[in-house]
Order: sequence, then C-alpha cells, then structure tokens
Amino acid sequence: MKIAIFGATSQIARDLVLLFSATSDHEIVLYARSKELVIKWQNEVGLNNRYSVANFGEFNLNENFDAVINFIGVGSPKQARQMGQDIFNVTLEYDNLALSYIKENPSCRYIFLSSGAVFGSTYSEPVNQLTQAVIDINNFKPEHWYGVAKMYAECRHRASPNLPIVDLRIFNYFSHSQNIEAGFLITDAFQAIRDQSVLNTSEANIVRDYLHPSDFHQLVQCLLSTPAANHAYDCYSLAPVSKFVLLDTLKHEFGLQYQVVSNHAGIQATGDKSNYYSCHRELEHIGYRPAWSSLDGVVDQGKKLLALL
Repeated sequence: MKIAIFGATSQIARDLVLLFSATSDHEIVLYARSKELVIKWQNEVGLNNRYSVANFGEFNLNENFDAVINFIGVGSPKQARQMGQDIFNVTLEYDNLALSYIKENPSCRYIFLSSGAVFGSTYSEPVNQLTQAVIDINNFKPEHWYGVAKMYAECRHRASPNLPIVDLRIFNYFSHSQNIEAGFLITDAFQAIRDQSVLNTSEANIVRDYLHPSDFHQLVQCLLSTPAANHAYDCYSLAPVSKFVLLDTLKHEFGLQYQVVSNHAGIQATGDKSNYYSCHRELEHIGYRPAWSSLDGVVDQGKKLLALL
C-alpha cells in the first residue's frame, strides 16, 4: 500500500511511521513544510531515509496513493494558543489539498485527524453517540478556534458522502516521544519528574483517556483494511483514568511530587474539560480492540520517555 503522510513532523505521525516501518512494507511519502526536519528525524531514529520526503509543493494529483493521512494541526495547548484563529486557514489549506486529490482519485482513502474538541469547549460528562456539538456563537472565545476548525472540516467531509473519508477524533494521546514542554497535564507531570520539582494542580479530579501509540497504529490498520466509508469515529483506550489516580501512580512509579493548589489554572487552550473522553465504542465494529488502558499506557511510555531524558 502506498500512503501519503501530511504533517510528517508531528509526534503522532512519527510514532505511526515508526510502527509502520516495523510491521509492514507500506510505501510511504512523508510530506512536511520542512523536509530537512523530516530527513534529520529519519536518520536519528535509524530509518536512514527509508521513506521519501517531500514538501507540499511536490504533492502530485497524478501520483497513485492508496491512502492519505492528514496530521496537520496543533500538537499542544501552547501551540493552540499561539496559532489562535490561524488554525482555520491552516486546517482548510491542507484539507483542501487532500480533498482535491481524493476527488481526482476516489479509490484513495483519506484519514483526517480530528479532535474530541469538535463537541465544544465544556465536558461535564463524557461524550457518547447522542452527544451534540455546542458552540456559543454569541460568546466566541480563543479556546473555541481549534474545535470549530476541526468541526468545519468534518462538515466538509460529510458533505461529500460518496468519498472515502474517515475522521478520527483524538481526545488524548501519550507517547515516549512526547515534548514535555507542551503544556498538557501529563507533560507537566513528567517535566516535574525530570526536574525533581513539585507539580501544582487544582483540586478538580478530571478524567482523561490517553491513546497508546500501538493502539493508534492498530486502529489505522483496521481502517486501511476494511471497506471504504465516509464516517467519523471517536478514539479511545481500554479505559480512561482520573487525574488523582494518574498522579498517585506516577508518584509510586517515578517519584512524582505534586501538591493541590486552590484555584490553580493551567493552560485551557480548547476549553475546560472535566471528562474529556468518549464512551462511543463504534470502532469495535471494524475490529479495533485496544490493548492498553490509559494508566498502563502512560506508565509504559513514561518509562521509555524518562530513559531518553
């Protein structure tokens, strides 16, 4: 299978490429705005230029791809804050590029990385198949830009029901290759472990669902091997984890020091989400069976991350 990867400098894209390299003989072309960064990364991880690297100006509508996977977006709360409303134009530009190709080559699948943020900025309860997206259009705030950009892309995809487009809503993802300066709760925790400092956190016991790299790889493989469809799926691990269970486990496993600070506020780049995960398990219908719970996955990848610091 020949696959085009859009956004090959992103962490989740790189993790997927490494797992592809170990488990399949896919022919992959890595597209990025900086070819040099991708070439350097391939050499650093031992791929030794195994895969072709190109910039987006070299993307050819006449090339014969079986799948396009679009990772273009923001990879952290800090990036989301910095990009602001520019995320609309960035998302639209590269989504249009992929859609132009799919329209010319309708046998090619398009997998778009969306986000749980499409449902809105507040998660008092986890989402399910009946959850509706809520946008406070009369009180639009900077934390809404990212989710609305992803929602708009999904609307464009559903408006072409005959094209093989799948949107994957990622809620949370954790990998040993994570940038621990990213500004997530989990990266702040590992930054504190590395620095032997104290993590400040609020009293709110939020719940998160961290997708393991190998489970993400499994679900992409499921999508590539099942009949083409036009659909959106919520991604999930074997089980989510609450904040204080997570922090206490990191304390036991890695010596994390943390303290609860009243009214502590971290970066809320896409809104305040107390239960940011999905109970909608529709991916099981295409054979996806996650092997890792959020907690076990974080511990597994955390050990590898700390070994690299």
